[in-house]
Amino acid sequence: MMRPSLPGGATSALVWLRRDLRCDDHAALYHALRRFERVYCAFVFDTDILDALPSRCDRRVEFIHASVLELHEALQQLAAHGGAPGGGLIVRHGPAVRCIVQLAQELGVQEVLANRDYEPEAIARDRRVAQALQAVGITFSDYKDQVLLERDEVLTRQGRPYSVFTPYRRAWLQRLDAFQLRPYPVARHARHLAAPPAGERLPALEELGFARTNLHELHLPTGMRGAQRLLQDFAPRMAAYQEARDYPGRKGVSYLSVHLRFGTVSIRRLAALAAAQAEQGCAGAQTWLSELAWRDFYFMILWHHPQVLTQSFKPEYDGVQWDEAPDLWQAWCEARTGYPLVDAAMRQLLQTGYMHNRLRMVVASFLTKDLGIDWRRGERFFAQHLNDYDLAANNGGWQWAASTGCDAQPWFRIFNPVTQSERFDPGGRFIRRYLPELARVPDAHIHFPAAMKPVELAACGLRLGMDYPLPVVDHARARERTLMRFHFLGAKAGA
Repeated sequence: MMRPSLPGGATSALVWLRRDLRCDDHAALYHALRRFERVYCAFVFDTDILDALPSRCDRRVEFIHASVLELHEALQQLAAHGGAPGGGLIVRHGPAVRCIVQLAQELGVQEVLANRDYEPEAIARDRRVAQALQAVGITFSDYKDQVLLERDEVLTRQGRPYSVFTPYRRAWLQRLDAFQLRPYPVARHARHLAAPPAGERLPALEELGFARTNLHELHLPTGMRGAQRLLQDFAPRMAAYQEARDYPGRKGVSYLSVHLRFGTVSIRRLAALAAAQAEQGCAGAQTWLSELAWRDFYFMILWHHPQVLTQSFKPEYDGVQWDEAPDLWQAWCEARTGYPLVDAAMRQLLQTGYMHNRLRMVVASFLTKDLGIDWRRGERFFAQHLNDYDLAANNGGWQWAASTGCDAQPWFRIFNPVTQSERFDPGGRFIRRYLPELARVPDAHIHFPAAMKPVELAACGLRLGMDYPLPVVDHARARERTLMRFHFLGAKAGA
């Protein structure tokens, strides 16, 4: 490939890291190192994003900051192993568009490379960056990295995007070959890593205007090393994933979601590991690979249907008449619905920024189908609190739960929070962890203390309405209201 020329024959490029905070198996970094003599790496703490956060105490910002610090060191080590004198990360704090364009000009690069994003605001941001760079004679290019198969790579026989997951997964698995799973050999070209300009320093978290959280107390490992630790822990447990993943009181999932969100681990690496075991007939690996397919599916949906950010995927369901119900909304947000599994899940979210996937479905169903509250409000609440918040998956999951999205099942699928609790937390282990006020409630009643008799309540020292709330709704009646809500909508549409 022909290289653009600088005085002296040298060429240079800038790799703009975003949700890909690693220096191994990295598409944009690989292409830059392979094509240019000097490659700078940069990350921007984008104030257009940070200033919109509701709190200056955000676990995600602290996770990113810690991962950026580690990435800086990893780039230095990678450069040293490649025989380069430099390496490291340039960090800026400000509006990303302005920072990247200014930095590219200051460094005198011919091209800015980044890994592709699929969220509407990010697409618009990258378009502005590309236009501003073009105006000063600099090229912008992007690459597929955060998904396995993107945009139009998986289509129906009619050339249309899929709207139901199961047929999408079948087509996705057929397309997922060794080429798609092949890692990018970054280290092979590490000698081209350039050192940051003299005087560069990494800002402290407090300099960004953010305070420390309880991230350290949660023992959530950050950065590439943290992702590696979690993957090594999960690999021998993958075989049991199919069955264990649904039980929040068990160590059944990978806990890698936040690392996938910020790209401290390569999706290709995870999929290759799962695919290798799946080929040997491992049911757990096959199920985990399907979860990675769900992730690609929701990215595809968002790219083809950006209107799902504010509208139902199925337009007819924009006519659903949701309730305002401010008291019920507050009870859900504050984990005091009177349904222990729902409340324990919400406390897990509020205290840790994490919620088990089974519980995400339960609490979303409860908000939309038991309380009759608009899925968009729950989606925004999760966006505020989840460490691993990902717009595509979060939106897709909430619309799935509300029966307004990509789901082959009819709208009358409504999770019963008590039977879900009995099935997936049978001994109440998870509930007792996050609702210690129910510690003495026997297993027979831990899933719905409101059914206990006065003598049983007295025996375990529990005062309903004081120590633990009474149920805010009756599930059976709420279910009937939801059925009528959707049935009425269908009747109107038929008319």
